[in-house]
Amino acid sequence: MNSQIQKVAVLGAGTMGQGIAQVCAMSGYPTQLFDIESSLSQKAISSISINLDKAVSKSKISESQKTTILGHLSIAHKLEDIKADLVIEAVVEKLDVKQQLFRVLENNSKGSILASNTSSLSITEIASGLKNPERFVGLHFFNPAALMNLVEVVRGTSTDDSVVSIMMDFSKSLRKTAVLVKDSPGFIVNRVARHYYVEALKLLEEGVASHEQIDRLLRSAGFKMGPFELMDLIGMDVNFAVTSSLYQAFHQDSKFRPSRIQQQKVMAGHLGKKTGRGFYDYTK
Repeated sequence: MNSQIQKVAVLGAGTMGQGIAQVCAMSGYPTQLFDIESSLSQKAISSISINLDKAVSKSKISESQKTTILGHLSIAHKLEDIKADLVIEAVVEKLDVKQQLFRVLENNSKGSILASNTSSLSITEIASGLKNPERFVGLHFFNPAALMNLVEVVRGTSTDDSVVSIMMDFSKSLRKTAVLVKDSPGFIVNRVARHYYVEALKLLEEGVASHEQIDRLLRSAGFKMGPFELMDLIGMDVNFAVTSSLYQAFHQDSKFRPSRIQQQKVMAGHLGKKTGRGFYDYTK
């Protein structure tokens, strides 16, 4: 554990929030989980328990370790109930929602470090309405957070050096590889990886190959997952939002143009594994 971070709170009990909470609890941090829908927080803890059962079955952890990890998790039913040295936000990728949430948090969590798991929005812009933007930082985990080793620590224009240092140490205490990056659209990974999705979608739009063929070929080239499989895992809505954000941030540069095919998937509610249908059917 990091000596300057004793308690953690994670806001948002979706796929990313659940993963981040699991990682923190597994590293010994008492971790509160909050979602505007309290039932989602309980569902997330149930999912974490299932994940830990799998780890027990593979002898990666013991039954007693599973019990200890679950004991580190608790549910906060109101924002006012959150008491933590570090609050990590993992809610919907919308600027106004995040800004409003952090304004409330700043008043309720005086002295806490506030971090966003945003994958594309500006850390500086999210912090622009805060009284103490120096305590705000980007802490970008990757999906699935329990398995992916990288964390991007994103320094906003006003982020204090001490906060950056604490977050680097905290990320390492989670057994993650921490990389410090400046606040720029998409940071490093999402900016570079965006074309893995965008170009694959262009191939599909142009009828060059089916999504199954593209995935199969890229797996055979050494990628662990094809772009369409990965979009289904991440969530079509999340992936489309990130592409749209970068498209606007780079002044509608055509190389970041969002795909109409993906937009139609989002409009139809075919968001991938979490809804049972995306580019692939997961209901069978």
